Amino acid sequence: MDWLQVERGDAPLVVSLPHTGTDIPADIEAGLTSPWLARKDTDWWVETLYDFATGLGASTVRTKISRTAIDVNRDPSGASLYPGQATTELCPTTTFDGEPLYSPGQEPAAAEIARRRDTWFEPYHGALAAEIQRLKHAHGKVVLYDAHSIRSRIPRLFKGELPNFNIGANSGTSCDPALAKAVEKVCATSGFSHILNGRFKGGWTTRHYGAPQDGVHAIQMELACRGYMADPEAPTPATWPSPFDPARAAPMRAALTDALKAAVAFARA
Repeated sequence: MDWLQVERGDAPLVVSLPHTGTDIPADIEAGLTSPWLARKDTDWWVETLYDFATGLGASTVRTKISRTAIDVNRDPSGASLYPGQATTELCPTTTFDGEPLYSPGQEPAAAEIARRRDTWFEPYHGALAAEIQRLKHAHGKVVLYDAHSIRSRIPRLFKGELPNFNIGANSGTSCDPALAKAVEKVCATSGFSHILNGRFKGGWTTRHYGAPQDGVHAIQMELACRGYMADPEAPTPATWPSPFDPARAAPMRAALTDALKAAVAFARA
């Protein structure tokens, strides 16, 4: 499965990259309103931002399939992660800004959603679960770090400007508080803004795998894109995505390196 990329490391840390993919099969893309809209909400360049992770011994699991085809960080039952708040579905039909992704009548029906779940969702989580169990068996304790990014301003989803670092631990239930505090301390001393369990408390991956009582500690990091790329308030095909900016990214990469090191140190303690 060339769409599924797994790199195995020996440290007690798994980094999940669920939203960096841009591949959309032709049969799905034929029903979409716009190839640009279909990729607008990609977690742009996150795999580049975290390319240091394997050097720390982390395992990484990444799908090249776009979240528009299927979002592997949503509840496979279709239940909302944030009841009463705007969000997108397992197979999204709108962008974060509410723009329709499909031409009228082309939205995926139940059978098509089930096919996409079997084709991409289940193998992705099969690989993720296998890495978690492998490393838990080796170390007794493992951290699952779910890596994300999002535009800094999306009025439909949240008010104002998002903090640079948005740490999610499912309101304190998906990991030991010591892990959340260690990551938060890195963010607090980085010079960037941060919040713990704010608008983004962790997606399905964090909530599903986080079982601190069993030695699996899951935490999500949602980054505001402005930390490593130009982040226009009203993106257009001419301005979005902007290129990865190594100079802008350097301070954020340094903080993220310390955050992953803190996660490994916690798991080894």
